[in-house]
Amino acid sequence: MQNLDYSRGLYLDLMKRCLLNMIYPQSEEAPSLATHSGFRGRLARTLLSGEEGCGGHISATKSGDHLGRMEGRIWPIVARTMIGLKRLDNLQFCVDEAITNGVRGALIETGVWRGGAAIFMRAMLKAYGVTDRCVWVADSFEGLPPPNTGKYPHDANSQLHESRELAVSLEEVQANFERYGLLDGQVRFLKGWFCDTLPAAPIERLAVLRLDGDMYQSTMDALVSLYPKVSQGGYVIVDDYGCIPACRQAVHDYRSANNITDEIRDIDWTGIFWQKGN
Repeated sequence: MQNLDYSRGLYLDLMKRCLLNMIYPQSEEAPSLATHSGFRGRLARTLLSGEEGCGGHISATKSGDHLGRMEGRIWPIVARTMIGLKRLDNLQFCVDEAITNGVRGALIETGVWRGGAAIFMRAMLKAYGVTDRCVWVADSFEGLPPPNTGKYPHDANSQLHESRELAVSLEEVQANFERYGLLDGQVRFLKGWFCDTLPAAPIERLAVLRLDGDMYQSTMDALVSLYPKVSQGGYVIVDDYGCIPACRQAVHDYRSANNITDEIRDIDWTGIFWQKGN
């Protein structure tokens, strides 16, 4: 058992480093999107440099930017995820706790970009020899929706729907799973806007719910449809809580409306999570 735990740890550590492209960081040595002029640069700076309350600073991508990679403050050129090592470590903790303690249900990420975090969840199931759970990969695979300001005024200033950098096709995400040998029947894709796909999604129970939808609408749609399916003892992770005020407001509004008082715990400068109680 000790050798198995050691080998599992080595595999998962390597997976994280590969997904973050920490193995060949020189391929990320180029100006980050935050240094660009025009809309792409404004978007990156909005997400990552404080215009939306992010509290982080992004400069040109450098191989030696250890803190940036730890905390997901870099918008990478090659890496499969931008969430950073601390948030991947947290995801590992939540999935490990769910498996070890027998918390019922599947794993899901809503808003997957290039698929890195979802790929890591599938890697964890493989490392633990789990064959009776699946990973749900939910995304429009077309970027973010235009803000519905009539229904969700908190999204009024959002320009995220204009970014093609956030639009990664289903085929590209599937190819990324395939590169790691993890595209199989335990990975299921939900393509479309959350308001259309999540209410009728054939998901019975969830052990881990990871939200990365950026906007108020996307966050609220996911919580309304999926939080009731999270098992007692399961985990809810919100990637953009500290970075985007609209996302944070959606979390507070949903928790308040449903009398959720479980402690919110910080992961890093933007990510938070809580464990679902009674």
